[in-house]
Amino acid sequence: MIQVDVCVVGAGSGGLSVAAGAAQMGATVALVEKGEMGGDCLNTGCVPSKSILAAGHAAQSAREAGQFGIHVSAPEVDWQAVHDHIHGVIAAIAPNDSQARFESFGVQVIRAAGQFEDERTLRAGDQLIRAKYFVLATGSAAFVPPIEGLEQVDYFTNENIFENTEPVKHLIVIGGGPIGMELAQAHRRLGAEVTVMEMARLLVKDDPELTKIVIQRLQHEGLNLVEGGRNLKLEKTADGQIAARCESDKGKQCAIGSHLLIATGRRANVNGLNLEAAGVNYSPRGVDIDARLRTSNKRIFAVGDVAGPYQFTHMAAYQAGIVIRNMLFKLSAKVDYHAVPWVTYTDPELAHVGMSEADAIESGREIKVLRWQFEENDRAQAEKRTEGMIKVITTPKGLILGASIVGIHAGELIQPWILAISQKLKIGAMASMIAPYPTLAEANKRIAGSFYTEKLFSTMTKRVVRFLMRF
Repeated sequence: MIQVDVCVVGAGSGGLSVAAGAAQMGATVALVEKGEMGGDCLNTGCVPSKSILAAGHAAQSAREAGQFGIHVSAPEVDWQAVHDHIHGVIAAIAPNDSQARFESFGVQVIRAAGQFEDERTLRAGDQLIRAKYFVLATGSAAFVPPIEGLEQVDYFTNENIFENTEPVKHLIVIGGGPIGMELAQAHRRLGAEVTVMEMARLLVKDDPELTKIVIQRLQHEGLNLVEGGRNLKLEKTADGQIAARCESDKGKQCAIGSHLLIATGRRANVNGLNLEAAGVNYSPRGVDIDARLRTSNKRIFAVGDVAGPYQFTHMAAYQAGIVIRNMLFKLSAKVDYHAVPWVTYTDPELAHVGMSEADAIESGREIKVLRWQFEENDRAQAEKRTEGMIKVITTPKGLILGASIVGIHAGELIQPWILAISQKLKIGAMASMIAPYPTLAEANKRIAGSFYTEKLFSTMTKRVVRFLMRF
């Protein structure tokens, strides 16, 4: 029997943040992990996906260099080398999440599956762990829906596609969310033909005014995009390829591919934990939690994908801080989701924080919508990356409610809007800052200044200026 203050189940982003913080603040901590340290983000998610996107970006830069007067031969892709690049990045980051590092903090790491024996006891391998508090950080796994014919074909998910070392001739992607669209573009840029089939709308969680710009870019690069699909069927062809057939408003759709990727979302990891014994209520969406991230057993907290509602690495880290405050310092800390950012790392990138225009309209609030095109930015012109725009939602008095950006480096450009919304700043704070020239970030200042354009250049202002100029 191991007796500790805190037992964390899961060594992904959220679990590692809780374990490191609690141990370094003086609590005794046990960390239970049945798989790889670092969880999905390091091994099969954020890190490898951004690494393959970087490889695709390098290939695309070579193709487009001619617009700057630089002429190079068409890129040749070495898939084994791309694989080695991806896993080299993982290896470079892995020491930060390693068992040795966390043991150096004083964390007792147990590499086994965990299962509750009762409300205060967890079994992990041949160890029994009794803790004052437990933190569930078991993450999520790729969700593979029932698709007719799926059992006939081999397929990738994000959990195994980064192991591929062979050339991909034609990749069929089922699912047009962030994972599907990012990996679709990466493989297209690495030389594959790509077809994306989405049963609803592509990038459905983002503003359609902005996603349209991403979709146009992907189509320009040669991706075949199908949305609103129905009656999806898969089958293996006589020559061993994969046929994907569906119906859409544009008629029957069919793609014949060499490889298949299922990217239809993720499901929380709740099975196998014997949560019933712990008195924890849960569903396929994850465990039920309150605003303090406590489950129905008030001594068991949850963070990350298994807690929801957002399945982002940065959300797991944020929730970890809330749990530490509640658990170690007995504070009544509650989550606040009004300034949650997310980024889809297609090219152009798509970033968002706060309320969308649709959210604001649905709330019944009176709003003002600001738009600024990247083509008005001198740095974007210099780099020939003028596709994109910033869209900001404010109240009539200038309180910033939300911001969305589509364009090059949108994930970086969204940062000041996150700060502004989290601190409940008004648009004047952004308009009054001094932005270095020429930078893409200058667009943030310009769109903020546009809030005042109508009033600043009004007939009344002109009358006041003419009057004052008499003196």
